[in-house]
Amino acid sequence: MMVCLLMPVSAQEKSGGPTNEKARKTYESALKSLRERKTEWALDDFKKADKQDGGHCLDCQKQMIKYGRELGDWKAAELAAEEMVAEAHGAKDTAVSHYQLAVVLMEEGLQKHKDEIFARAHEEIGKSLDAYSNFPDAFYLDGRVLAQLKRDEEAKAKFEQYVKAKPVEDPNCQRAQRYISRPELARARMVPAFSVTATDGRRISMDDLQGKVVLLDFWATWCAPCREALPHLQKVAKKFQGEPLVILSVSLDSDEQKWKDFIVKNEMTWPPYRDGSFNGPVARMFAVNAIPHTFTIDADGVLQDEHIGDASIEGKLKKLIAHARELQSADNSSK
Repeated sequence: MMVCLLMPVSAQEKSGGPTNEKARKTYESALKSLRERKTEWALDDFKKADKQDGGHCLDCQKQMIKYGRELGDWKAAELAAEEMVAEAHGAKDTAVSHYQLAVVLMEEGLQKHKDEIFARAHEEIGKSLDAYSNFPDAFYLDGRVLAQLKRDEEAKAKFEQYVKAKPVEDPNCQRAQRYISRPELARARMVPAFSVTATDGRRISMDDLQGKVVLLDFWATWCAPCREALPHLQKVAKKFQGEPLVILSVSLDSDEQKWKDFIVKNEMTWPPYRDGSFNGPVARMFAVNAIPHTFTIDADGVLQDEHIGDASIEGKLKKLIAHARELQSADNSSK
């Protein structure tokens, strides 16, 4: 498959590394593995370094949580989060550590589809809010957890608390308002809430596009497979012109002028946004590490398809657009 891959990242900076001499050597070995993109080896060494340090290595624990979640090593991620809870000092630190453990449990529950894991996540959020009651992110996470447990009225109450605590322009505020009216969406595979400003100054929010199908396209001018896929995207834009479909191209170009010149020259008439690199906020949100990379999202904001490389997507888009039109007709008839 022709794709442009994410290049190796630089080593993580240390801020709370191990104090034990053996643990420090193991930790350095883990960082070396990260530089070489040997993530599984790195995680093993972070676990070893943390154990050698008596379970007190904060940096090890952060890495265990990060890569444990990424690789599905829930035992490692849970252990690290529990150690952070044990080491927490003060109300805010305690609240954050319990919240972090709840995040791990929420993701584990989504992968394993087990209510008992969601129940544990709810308990941890309760401990977080007991330590520090003014914690909007904990309200939002608890709403999602309670929705998974199908405790919809309680979930709506948590989302309402979040909306009251956050500014209207907050992307998750819009998402929470949708969950209040339709809590079943909190159980769906919703794409992350985000907002960007296109080159023409338009602010585009994922939740503002409710009722429309969205084709999210990650690309770059320096990516040969992306350039080869461009005529296909132009064909899709022309074929579905006037339909409830929004194409949003997210560029990973660092050179803004080169990107703008390419857009004009190639008549990319749909909304363009420049994220800057694989480490851009939107690319990270969608865990993009290869391009071209497209996400097909339905009128409710639920992720339907994901493709790396050029792909035949017209059939799926046609079905999703037909459903979007049905929803629009239903909304119009109810007014």
